[in-house]
Amino acid sequence: MQASRSANDLRRRIYEILERGSPGDRASLLVDRLIIALIAINLAAVALESVPSLAARYGVAFAAIEYASLVIFTVEYALRIWVAVEHAPYHRGSRLASRLRYVVSGSGIVDLISVLPFWFGFLLPSDLRVVLVLRMIRFFKIARYSTAMRSLLDVLYGERRALFGCAVILFGATLMAAAVMHLVEGHVQPDKFGTIPDAMWWAIVTLGTIGYGDVVPVTIAGKLVAGVTIVFGLVMIALPVGIIATAFNEQIHRREFVVTWSMVAKVPLFSGLNAAEIADVMRLLRAQQVEAGTIIVRRGEPGHSMYFIAAGEVEIDLPGEQVRLGVGHFFGEVAVLQRARRSATVTAVTRTSLLVLDARDLRALMDRDPRIAERVQQMARRRIKHELVTPKGDIVTEEIEDERPAPADQQD
Repeated sequence: MQASRSANDLRRRIYEILERGSPGDRASLLVDRLIIALIAINLAAVALESVPSLAARYGVAFAAIEYASLVIFTVEYALRIWVAVEHAPYHRGSRLASRLRYVVSGSGIVDLISVLPFWFGFLLPSDLRVVLVLRMIRFFKIARYSTAMRSLLDVLYGERRALFGCAVILFGATLMAAAVMHLVEGHVQPDKFGTIPDAMWWAIVTLGTIGYGDVVPVTIAGKLVAGVTIVFGLVMIALPVGIIATAFNEQIHRREFVVTWSMVAKVPLFSGLNAAEIADVMRLLRAQQVEAGTIIVRRGEPGHSMYFIAAGEVEIDLPGEQVRLGVGHFFGEVAVLQRARRSATVTAVTRTSLLVLDARDLRALMDRDPRIAERVQQMARRRIKHELVTPKGDIVTEEIEDERPAPADQQD
């Protein structure tokens, strides 16, 4: 029983590391960065290895990268299969079924193909080692760690029906343009427009606005058809580009909205606000970027803003200790209500993205809406009454402890 519990705990911990745990999980962050670095090194090695002079000079180094990657990615793939039972989307039915769902999933297939080319390279004859070019598919492993890439894939999947419709329209336009061009140019250039399939090459190149120039009309009627096709091609290109661009922009803003909403809603000062009131607070937030080593607030200076950490990490220099806060945490909330002086110095550890709420903006909102004013003041009085914050300082130990991530061995 004890051994089974230990195995389950180990599996859960490995799952948290591989699938990115809490913002304060350093082991998860380290593994993520190492895998991303290894992917980048592999992509560079595959590209450079195609240069004969570099392959002859650095062949040993390229081989070492292959062998190391083989071991690391194979172990990673095996561990992901083992911990798939902890992943909510696959957690249905038996453990075997959960693991099979991962294996046949998009990310599972990418992980498998990232490993197989190495084994093919060992097993296949030397003249077939071109299969190793499939190593380039490792680029798609970055989708697991890149929010932007995941958003793009989500957009392509979400707009698949509209994009399929664009493809059908493009195919129909290609057939029509090829048929008309065959009719007007087929007798003049039988080698290029003699059949509709031959003319389809010109049609698709023209509709795609590429225009290689290897096949061009020579008659007046043919040039008129080409002109109409070119104009129609601009529309054909704009359709899928507009669909993807609009949907991608909406997806990015949706992610930012969800992240920002969760940041504001978790602040005790705003916990009593309803959805509309939290949205009013969100509209007052402004973005601020600070480089590593920048002092965000200094002990003793007047407090005028509170800060939400959207990306990066900060260090708070409290009396007797130093505390680090990561993504999703906040500090300086008392400053939005009272003219307190900072009781700690806050410094950016890495390049950090902050969402800033100025006290004057919140006060203006409270003046406009008495309901928000009453809710915020009530929460502030409750926190001061129970000594969760003190009137003397803006950043206090108790406030930071509420946001400090739990140790790794205490996380679920």
